Amino acid sequence: MSQEEKTLAANSTYTAENIQVLEGLEAVRKRPAMYIGDISVKGLHHLVYEVVDNSIDEALAGHCDLIEVVVHTDNSVTVSDNGRGIPVDLHEKEQRSALEVVMTVLHAGGKFDKGSYKVSGGLHGVGVSCVNALSEVLEVNVHRGGKEYFQQYHCGKPVEPVKEIGDSDITGTIVHFKPDTSIFIHTEYDTDILISRLRELAYLNRGIRLVITDERADQENGGLRQEFYSDNGLVDFIQYLDANREKLIPTPIYMEGERNNTPMELVMQYNTSFSENIHAYVNNINTHEGGTHLAGFRRGLTRTLKSYAEKSGMLAKLKFDINGDDFREGLTAICSVKVAEPQFEGQTKTKLGNSEVMGIVDQIVSENLNYYLEENPREARMIVNKVILAATARHAARKARELVQRKNVLTGSGLPGKLADCSEKDPAKSEIYLVEGDSAGGTAKQGRDRKFQAILPLRGKILNVEKAMVHKIFDSEEIKNIFTALGVSIGTDEDSKALNLEKLRYHKIIIMTDADVDGSHIATLILTFFFRYMKELIENGYVYIATPPFYLLKKGSTERYAWNDEERQLIISEWSKDGSDKGIHTQRYKGLGEMNAEQLWSTTMNPEFRTLRRVTIDNGTEADRIFSMLMGDEVPPRREFIEKNAKYARIDV
Repeated sequence: MSQEEKTLAANSTYTAENIQVLEGLEAVRKRPAMYIGDISVKGLHHLVYEVVDNSIDEALAGHCDLIEVVVHTDNSVTVSDNGRGIPVDLHEKEQRSALEVVMTVLHAGGKFDKGSYKVSGGLHGVGVSCVNALSEVLEVNVHRGGKEYFQQYHCGKPVEPVKEIGDSDITGTIVHFKPDTSIFIHTEYDTDILISRLRELAYLNRGIRLVITDERADQENGGLRQEFYSDNGLVDFIQYLDANREKLIPTPIYMEGERNNTPMELVMQYNTSFSENIHAYVNNINTHEGGTHLAGFRRGLTRTLKSYAEKSGMLAKLKFDINGDDFREGLTAICSVKVAEPQFEGQTKTKLGNSEVMGIVDQIVSENLNYYLEENPREARMIVNKVILAATARHAARKARELVQRKNVLTGSGLPGKLADCSEKDPAKSEIYLVEGDSAGGTAKQGRDRKFQAILPLRGKILNVEKAMVHKIFDSEEIKNIFTALGVSIGTDEDSKALNLEKLRYHKIIIMTDADVDGSHIATLILTFFFRYMKELIENGYVYIATPPFYLLKKGSTERYAWNDEERQLIISEWSKDGSDKGIHTQRYKGLGEMNAEQLWSTTMNPEFRTLRRVTIDNGTEADRIFSMLMGDEVPPRREFIEKNAKYARIDV
């Protein structure tokens, strides 16, 4: 070892002094993403969910039926309920108010005492103390026992002890907090995200009224206010989700039951579509990775329907087997279970692992579905006929897949002829652009970095998979090209929607279309395809949308790009003293082909300067509803959506 290396080693001694112990809520402030997922949009909204979860717990225990959320003009939030109020008496172990313990100690609260809450929706999170730690200011008012109590905190630390501030004739808890702007990189609340979650909670917990007010919107009229309440719970929920699909049976099939202190509710509705949409919840948490409750539902559904179909003789003439996928094609279902001690696993901790839940759900589904099929023979035959049709289509789709795969073997690599591949073989360093049209594809091929950027031109608008049978999808040349270019397997008989992500050839899949109406439509068609048949790509963060500029502004020899009207006006104001565009030439890019290769590279493809928007799924049930509304057969809901949002449309002239 050289003297320089010895000196370096001596200076980097690793002793007990190097071990940092974070006490109280310091750990949350030091590593916030470990507790709330991230410090951007998702984490910011998670703060609201944590506080609302506490109120929902009160409702589940039968002590609360009104929860109100207010987003204030400074992006602070108030969440109030009419529950019992957080206890304020002395906590024997901590020797301070129980309220202060709940607000300042991680994992403290009544939900860990089985006598207080039977089940808890907040068990997936870290509690209101985490919200306190990540807030500049948090104030809590408790109405309890005829008195009102108050305490204020700064960055998780109490300013003074809990104090009684007056009499009260109501009960409940009011929490007001302002997220810490030194921690969060995104600090503005999106009302639509909050509305979507509150609506979902209202359906999942019938009889509870949830109200949201956004004081930032339409201030002259007191702000935006929406109220959510459901008498029928999941039945109302599925009718909301399936409003854009043609129903196969007149009314949803509803079932509920309880085994071993685990209550379950389930509602299912068959429609004429070709997609399966099953949404599973545990203690109000959307378990989009599935788990044992979803496995139990699928097993009970398949076994019961298959047994009925065989007994009725309807499968006698079928020359091939029916599998689980066939029973779920055209099925929308919502399964909600309440588990006292849920065990979550999976990449995002949204997969239920409790093995006992599978048998509970399986048994309840089998009993209730058997009863329904016997009592409703007409609807039962319609469902079985739908299953037979799905099996026939799957059989045809399998032949189409085999044809594609045989073709790939015969042609060597099997890559589409139009694909301009990159030289990099490491998927983590490679990206592919799905480009609208041969013209723009040619420009992108000239402008790209051949080392890590691949280009796949798409001819026109791809097939709308929302309205197509599976075998038609695999007959589509453009869709076959996407599958083969990405390298993922198309599927097997056991699970026709499974993707082998280990063979994925690019970890950035970038949709790049023209900045006009047709381009937006093509991007939506591609996203519909990904959402319905390659959702794993979105869930793993592999799908992006490119953002080419809208305008090129020229004044003399100076050129500037603008990505929206606000940027364009800002550039004009910088160049012009009177704010007019006199002497400034503005070119509106309606198509990628209007840019030369160098311009496309510098504005849209160069990693140093480009902006990519990652496609994520914040709420799978709402995404399902919107895709079916925008791309499905039902016209009235789509017309209503267009009329409501026409004022936001950009008109190309």
